[in-house]
Amino acid sequence: MAPLPHSPSSGSPRSLQRSSSGGEWSVVVQRNIKSSLLLLLVISATFAFSILYSSRGLTVGTTTSTGEALTQSPLHVALDVSRRVPGDVEDERDEPTAPGDNNVSPEQSTPEDISLPSANSTAAAAAPNTAHEQKAAPSKRIVHSVQLEEKCDISRGKWVREPNGPVYTNLTCPMLPDFKNCQKFGKDPGHLFWRWQPDGCELPRFVPERFLNVVRGKRLAFIGDSLARNQMDSLLCLLSQAETPTEVHTDAFDKFGTWHFPAHDFTLMVMWTEFYAHAVPVAGADGKPTGSFDIHLDRLGDDWTSRLPGLDYAVISGGNWFFRVNYLWEGGRRVGCVNCGRDANLTDVGVPYAVHRVVRAAVEGIARCRGCKSGLVTFLRTYSPDHFEHGSWFSGGTCDRKGPLEEGEVSMGSIGWELRRVQSEEVRRVRRSSGGKRFGVLDVTKAMMMRADGHPGAHFDSRWMRNGSDCLHWCLPGPVDMWNAVLLQRLAEISQPSTAR
Repeated sequence: MAPLPHSPSSGSPRSLQRSSSGGEWSVVVQRNIKSSLLLLLVISATFAFSILYSSRGLTVGTTTSTGEALTQSPLHVALDVSRRVPGDVEDERDEPTAPGDNNVSPEQSTPEDISLPSANSTAAAAAPNTAHEQKAAPSKRIVHSVQLEEKCDISRGKWVREPNGPVYTNLTCPMLPDFKNCQKFGKDPGHLFWRWQPDGCELPRFVPERFLNVVRGKRLAFIGDSLARNQMDSLLCLLSQAETPTEVHTDAFDKFGTWHFPAHDFTLMVMWTEFYAHAVPVAGADGKPTGSFDIHLDRLGDDWTSRLPGLDYAVISGGNWFFRVNYLWEGGRRVGCVNCGRDANLTDVGVPYAVHRVVRAAVEGIARCRGCKSGLVTFLRTYSPDHFEHGSWFSGGTCDRKGPLEEGEVSMGSIGWELRRVQSEEVRRVRRSSGGKRFGVLDVTKAMMMRADGHPGAHFDSRWMRNGSDCLHWCLPGPVDMWNAVLLQRLAEISQPSTAR
């Protein structure tokens, strides 16, 4: 086939129309076809390059998003295993998990929205959260959890001398209860001149003004038994050195109370619960309540859950009420017991299992509380042991040590380590499905195991308890003040820099 003739160097459609030559017309048609094909080829190439460019941009965006997600996952730092305290099965930071997006509006609810999960609720709990996230994928309301940096691991350390003594004394705290006023009733003051020194860092001395600045305009509640009240009384005394609080309300049994610091608009509360779960005293043969309880594992106590809405911070604690005969209920029937010996047809599940169940229920209940503030921060204060020697409350028990125990004197086989472990594990677990609420741990177990010298013993008002010895609660001032130094440190780490100073 002969090659196509070259197109003329010049010309116009008008001159071509005047041409009567069929060959020239054929050349023009072929030239136009060639031009059209060339134009089509250019357009196709441009379109192809645009697709490739867009794909590259999409890939980069995905990589960036993945990188951001990785920076939002919990941080894990390897520790020297030889320095771990018993029960450390997973090394994960114990400060609150913060939401990456706090713009999720809180949903309103009633206390009935909070319920206890069953023992095998791990999969059941994960499924609704996964479905919710998939459903929410098209929107921007998915909450991503990030782990806040912990500047100091409080759980490991030792007690060292503190020549300055405590922040307050029994004479400078006007609201100090007599049954914790050990100096008033003759206790040696030697236990006052110690401070907790964490390994590798410092726990700053408690500064009342700093704490009040951090919690300005907030509401904080201690939720638990009499040791929660012990910590609340400590904080009242500490803060009273900067501002005198106003008592708003205290019930007749001294189990629920509210105080207000007007200059800082800070509200401090205490809420009583022995087990977190709904519990009813077991009646004896005479119809009167015994020291045992029926603990309903499928129902949270509404005496404290009904007060959760409105809180900014919650400090939960417990465990000591399980060291008695108690019965566990689920689905309307008894399913087990604790310390029940050979009680027919019941399995003694042990204290750690019972504590594990109710702690899981409490933290999951708080995480699912739709009436609570979306930014609610919850700390779990780990187990605080007693130090009875030679007996118990009314059987000659004493706690007359004159200083902190050495580390070698602390029993590594104590059940306290196991309770600390299950408490910490449940906090780590709820972080993975907290729905935007934040959870942390105030790990004080090791520090308090070493302070057998810090209890009232027989140094308290006998009107509170006759012929007894208290080696469970803590003197004020005393080692319990360290709990609030840890709380201040954690609150400062999650607060805005301007308020944490």
